[in-house]
Amino acid sequence: MASNSPAPEGIDVQETPTAGAWGEWNPTEDSARPLRGKHRVLKPRGGLARSSTVLGVGVIAAVGAGGIATAQDRPQVAISMPSLPDLPDLLDGGGHATDAPAAPAAAIPRQADGTDRGQPDAGEALRHRILQQAESQHEAVEAQARADAERVAREAAAQEARGQKEAADKQAEEARAAAEKAAAEQAAAQTAAAERATAEQATVKAGAPGAGSGAKSAGGYSLPTSAYTLTSHYGDSGSMWSSGHHTGLDFAAPTGTPVKAVGGGKVVSAGWSGAYGYRIVLQLDDGTEVWYCHLSSMSVTSGSVGAGETIGRVGATGNVTGAHLHLEVRKGGSTVDPLAWLEGKGLNV
Repeated sequence: MASNSPAPEGIDVQETPTAGAWGEWNPTEDSARPLRGKHRVLKPRGGLARSSTVLGVGVIAAVGAGGIATAQDRPQVAISMPSLPDLPDLLDGGGHATDAPAAPAAAIPRQADGTDRGQPDAGEALRHRILQQAESQHEAVEAQARADAERVAREAAAQEARGQKEAADKQAEEARAAAEKAAAEQAAAQTAAAERATAEQATVKAGAPGAGSGAKSAGGYSLPTSAYTLTSHYGDSGSMWSSGHHTGLDFAAPTGTPVKAVGGGKVVSAGWSGAYGYRIVLQLDDGTEVWYCHLSSMSVTSGSVGAGETIGRVGATGNVTGAHLHLEVRKGGSTVDPLAWLEGKGLNV
């Protein structure tokens, strides 16, 4: 069918071919012109999905409106809450837990028959936890106090033990010192006794040249000591003597050797005499004085004695350089040679 309408601008107007002239029209890539511009292909929408969404929204709105209307028509219901005890009241002033007030009966949920449901009260649970915590802290404090007391007791016992050990050590040291001192004194006494015994035995033996025998002479005289050695003679000069020369005869002998009276007489003086040390002055019957000097001890300090009687012991007192007996013989206040005097009495010096 041909159209009589004018053709739009830009479009070629051709006569519509008929089926009989061309047969069936089959456009090809060459005969069909490409589309120009942007084109959107609309997907078909399902009518059921949109209808379901609209229906759901409507139902929710209807139910919500009915619920609101129903809630507005019902009376208000009172809701009771359990009261919690005040926390500061759970502890008294001393820090000990106290009983908190029980929750009101209305706050305890009950069943329809009036019995309790058995659910724990929140306030009671809190109170129970606080009491447990306070008890735990109290037990911890007591345990610490016991530990401190035990530690102090151990330290005191250790200190006392140390003090006792120090005291025992001190006593043991003092005992050892006393024992050593006693042993030294005993050894010294034994040595002195041995020296005296040796000196006494020597009195009965004949001496070598220069050594006295200690035997009495026929005239009743005796050597002043025994087991001796003559070291300094009468008249020796030197700086050791204050007068410039020696005024006696020296018998060197061990300390403690007995000193005897050379003849019968009496002791007229005994004691300390400066450079002479301990001295005994024996006056014989004829008025001769015999001086015994530098003695370590004096056995007779007064009275009469016989020839050969022990009157003292050899020592090293006064101005000396060693143990010896310094013997002086004086007549009329003047010194004489002791060696010549003794030999004149028949003694072998």
